[in-house]
Amino acid sequence: MKRIGLLTSGGDCQALNATMRGVVKGLANACDELEVYGFLNGYKGLIYGDYRILDTREFSGILTKGGTILGSSRQPFKLMRVPDANGLDKVEAMKHTYHKLRLDCLVILGGNGTQKTANLLREEGLNVIHLPKTIDNDIYGTDMTFGFYSAVNIATEAIDCIHTTAASHNRVFIVEVMGHKVGWLTLYAGMAGGADIILLPEIPYDIDKVVEKINERSKAGKGFTILAVAEGAISKEDAALGKKELKKKMAADAQKYPCVSYKVAAEIQEKTGQEIRVTVPGHTQRGGSPCPYDRVLSTRYGAEAARAIMDADYGCMIGLVDGKMKRVPLGECAGKLKTVDPKSSIITEAKMTGISFGD
Repeated sequence: MKRIGLLTSGGDCQALNATMRGVVKGLANACDELEVYGFLNGYKGLIYGDYRILDTREFSGILTKGGTILGSSRQPFKLMRVPDANGLDKVEAMKHTYHKLRLDCLVILGGNGTQKTANLLREEGLNVIHLPKTIDNDIYGTDMTFGFYSAVNIATEAIDCIHTTAASHNRVFIVEVMGHKVGWLTLYAGMAGGADIILLPEIPYDIDKVVEKINERSKAGKGFTILAVAEGAISKEDAALGKKELKKKMAADAQKYPCVSYKVAAEIQEKTGQEIRVTVPGHTQRGGSPCPYDRVLSTRYGAEAARAIMDADYGCMIGLVDGKMKRVPLGECAGKLKTVDPKSSIITEAKMTGISFGD
């Protein structure tokens, strides 16, 4: 008999259901008896004992279903040690629920914050396995997170659609792509969509360099320019500020602009006099069905998690490293970000094709 818990925490993505399906199908084929407890709405379900027993048949037919059948919520890691409004110790409550259900393992699907809480539970003595979910692809210790390529497809399609209207009206268009701290999604979607300028959090931009690229295209007879801008893109001037000064500056910018793309648009318009349009795909990048790549990747993640459970090898994140599934100790990856290296080969190759990063 194996008793496992499943929960999905943080922002949703297209392949959460596909990954849970892989876990359950892998275990169902490996052991004689299996009980699956699904915690509702992320860590909230574990804290307050809000769960339901799931029949293995419920995991059939969800390979292509986006979102999560368990629901999700954001529970900031920094508040996990802070009692709730009623004085409840959240960590002790999660441990109590785990032991009450006599779980062999808790399988946690989520991003960086989710992973840090998973590591906390490991340190508290619970058997946990983390599966790396995020459209940002910023989890340290794995080459690829599930959900990333599905979001790349959607962001790329948005840029593709902008091309025709940009060309028709000879305008500068900005497409803002998700990614507060890292630019993997913007980088991939920008390259795949043929963006002329890509602005990433890891490469602070010089607005004059951005304008220089736009003018260069105009002189070459190209009447439009497309920018793929990460929502965490930052100028060189702002990047040089101290933390307090930057926080103050960002607060002031937030009063003037809905998001960074509108700031960039205003700066370009002021310097060029050209008409600028901004498109923000937003949460559409998290929605819809997982792409075929993510369906395969999620199935592999789930199967490897099932194998780790059968081996009683806990306290790890399942990662994809050099094309193979690997069990990465949570203590080695929790709390670390995988960022885009400005000196990496992919950036060099993008620049060789004429893409500007505003630097």
